[in-house]
Amino acid sequence: MKKLLLGFLVLFMAAAFTFAGGGKDVNQQTAAKQYTITVGGSTSAAPLMELFKAEYEKLHSNIKITISASGSGDGIKGVPDGTFEIGMSSRDLSPAEIGTGIDTLVCAIDGIALIVNNSNPISGLTQTQIKDIYTGNITRWEQLGAAANGKSGAIAVISRESGSGTRGAIEELLGFQDQLVKGAVEYDSTGAVKAEISRNVDAIGYLSLGSVDTDIKALNVDGVAASDPNVINGSYKIARPFILMTKKGVPVNAETQAFLDWIMSADGQAIVKTSWISVI
Repeated sequence: MKKLLLGFLVLFMAAAFTFAGGGKDVNQQTAAKQYTITVGGSTSAAPLMELFKAEYEKLHSNIKITISASGSGDGIKGVPDGTFEIGMSSRDLSPAEIGTGIDTLVCAIDGIALIVNNSNPISGLTQTQIKDIYTGNITRWEQLGAAANGKSGAIAVISRESGSGTRGAIEELLGFQDQLVKGAVEYDSTGAVKAEISRNVDAIGYLSLGSVDTDIKALNVDGVAASDPNVINGSYKIARPFILMTKKGVPVNAETQAFLDWIMSADGQAIVKTSWISVI
């Protein structure tokens, strides 16, 4: 009899413990913990990150990804100081920048297109001509000779702001760092550059190859079309990496690491291939 009573007592206490919250509800056991991944930096890399975000959030209802696109410089600074878990840069980092405490991961390759208004008759330039335009050695379209294709008048030089990854990349690739012509108009986003070129027949600018559309015209460079296949085969030379950054020496949150792993997987890189160049 005592054994029977003891058995009932054990069962009663177990049930009471579960009812009182000592055990977890089935939904609590299976529901994944909500987590927000903060991403910030390059406006050129942001369109790709938005595609990553949209697909990953569909696959993982517990994950929210916030994206702040304000330039590569902000992404590089924001990782060490903890503003972002993941920074975005569209240019290579200097040794000094990496030394601030950053780990890097190249997630895609992007070409940089030189662009003009659709009504501009010019179809291509050489790297030297582009450099001369952006440093002020060439200021009028007719100075380009045959390449001008009849176009004349003053050239409206459009650039990105200081700290932009696109600007840093093109200046480094063409060799005119810190030599931008006085009077060049600087914009703080890819969209603003595109909008200005689409309305100004005298303007020249540059942006991510993945952002080229029918509103503007991409120029051939050294006789080579600005296209993904030509970037991949190496014939189009104006190209740069999209880099994701995390804080060095600090364990990455498991959810954030899972997101990074997915980006580098076949599924993530399939998204890259829609407009950029995969790294796997």
